[in-house]
Amino acid sequence: MATQLLCCVVIPEFVDGLLPAGIHEASWREVTGRFVWTGTRLRLIQGVNLALSDLALAGCRRAYLDGSFVTEEPYPNDYDLCWDTDGVEVSRLHRVLRDTCPPRTAQKIRYLGDILPNIQERSVGKPILDFFQIDKITNKPKGIVVIDLPLNRIP
Repeated sequence: MATQLLCCVVIPEFVDGLLPAGIHEASWREVTGRFVWTGTRLRLIQGVNLALSDLALAGCRRAYLDGSFVTEEPYPNDYDLCWDTDGVEVSRLHRVLRDTCPPRTAQKIRYLGDILPNIQERSVGKPILDFFQIDKITNKPKGIVVIDLPLNRIP
């Protein structure tokens, strides 16, 4: 099981293009300041913002940001986001967020990324959050970012 240690308030520097292992707490301002430096990233953060807004409306209090968006990659294709299910009223979730079956085309159209509840992944037998913390190429631990909701996002 991957480490679920909450790290510092400031998002740490990349190590070999990735965040160091752990779950790094960040405000929305820190996320946008750190991860938006190209037009591609600006477009993606708008999708993240919409996803977080829709999740907050359903009662979500915490979401985890992953994927190439939280790496040194200047032009990531998308991002991955998983969210805590505690307190979420599923009936209030946007219909697109309720459809978690691959390929999640509607999510990619509306939010520009993949958004999943933090539940146990059937194929690997681990929660999505643990899966997010392992590099798919090296199989080594890597870092992700956690954002508390609701929050005051800047457009």
